[in-house]
Amino acid sequence: MSATPVQAPDTIAALAAPLARRVAATSSPRSPQAHLIDGAPDTQLLIVNGTRLFSLPPALAAEFEAVLAAGDENSLTRLIATSGLEAPAAIDDQPLQPMPAHALSLAIAQKCNLGCGYCYAQQGGFGGAAKSMTLDTARAAIDLLLREAEPGGRVNLAFLGGEPLVNRKVLQQATDYAADRAAQRGVGIGFSMTTNGTLLTADDAEFFERHGFAITVSLDGDAENHDRLRPFKNGRGSYARIVERVAPLLARQQKMQVSARVTVTPSNIELPETLDLFVDMGFHSVGFSPLLRASNNQSELDGAGLTEMLEGMIACGLSFEQHVLRGRRYPFLNMVNAMRELHRGTHRPYPCGAGAGYFGVSADGDLSACHRFVGDEAGQFGTLTTGIDREKQAAWLGARHVHQQSPCSQCWARYLCGGGCHHEVLARGRSACDYIRGWLHYTIQAHGRLAQFAPDWFAGAAPIASPAAPPA
Repeated sequence: MSATPVQAPDTIAALAAPLARRVAATSSPRSPQAHLIDGAPDTQLLIVNGTRLFSLPPALAAEFEAVLAAGDENSLTRLIATSGLEAPAAIDDQPLQPMPAHALSLAIAQKCNLGCGYCYAQQGGFGGAAKSMTLDTARAAIDLLLREAEPGGRVNLAFLGGEPLVNRKVLQQATDYAADRAAQRGVGIGFSMTTNGTLLTADDAEFFERHGFAITVSLDGDAENHDRLRPFKNGRGSYARIVERVAPLLARQQKMQVSARVTVTPSNIELPETLDLFVDMGFHSVGFSPLLRASNNQSELDGAGLTEMLEGMIACGLSFEQHVLRGRRYPFLNMVNAMRELHRGTHRPYPCGAGAGYFGVSADGDLSACHRFVGDEAGQFGTLTTGIDREKQAAWLGARHVHQQSPCSQCWARYLCGGGCHHEVLARGRSACDYIRGWLHYTIQAHGRLAQFAPDWFAGAAPIASPAAPPA
């Protein structure tokens, strides 16, 4: 599979830079009710309630621009109503009610063979002694996951670390156990794993293919950048080992999907080049995530870094648009997900399922809001022995609802972003809001263009799918 750009990279870069500046200048919140987006064939209006998008004729677009510029919320409310765009509130102040788990991530190995300085898990140990999950603990977690699952329903089981393949035997035994128990109950089950890739083997490829795993490999760019950010603990680079070890999995993908995840720091921000490198390697999809909180407080993206990242993301997005318009596959995961979320009108009061139907399980069997809260008292929800603490869960869901977050209540993007990653927000605050709004503003522009000129992509005609990654 080739990722040869449809337009020359320098042409894309020349388009991306001024577009990123314009997006940054026009994506700031002016109203919690609505947001105007130019750049598609027509001006688009986002009605925040229900995440509803409308193409506006020029005269009506000018009316909305006038009331938004004036900051007149009462006039805006009337204009929405007289334009026939009023609707009952899709999201109210009521938090989600405590619910059974439908997805778990097992910290099956709280240890790692790499020495990544920025790792939120503090190089795998989550601030404590290195440890591995026992098979009994893994089985207890699987029993909790399946106990309340309805026949015909579906659950997800993820393996994380540290590096989960340090505890390969238990990972494989737990997978077989979960597959058998789910089949007995008539429940569908999906499996995923996030790995640094250094311990993968050809035998792993057969096992993961048989169980249809979604594998995410952490890679931070080309050899030079990756080796600087993700070395072995002795300081030696890990890139060459990963590329060698992941090759059998990339060659085997049918039921299995193998994706690359890039953590973006100030030193590996060449996103278009990185995207094409990994697409050409054969990864099913490639996604980028900014480093907003590092355990060593280094390499985090500040405002200038996030501005530079937005330009790179838009350059990747423009390449995606070009490929889609030519009917070519280009698995830029951030863009694929954004297009699908916008097209289905996703609106949500939380950023993810953490603490709702998704929980992390530590090697010792403690339950937390997600994999990032393992060992963190701020997100603890009981143990496998005592079960999910429903009082803590209810308090969490009440406190983390986007209507309870500041300054989210005044932001047009609140039902698309859900208030931001709980772990990052609680640890560092909302340092990435401008970046998130800029990316959403651009993707709404792109959605308008692609919905008009490549509607078959949204109908599922394009040969691309996002992997069944663990909920996070």
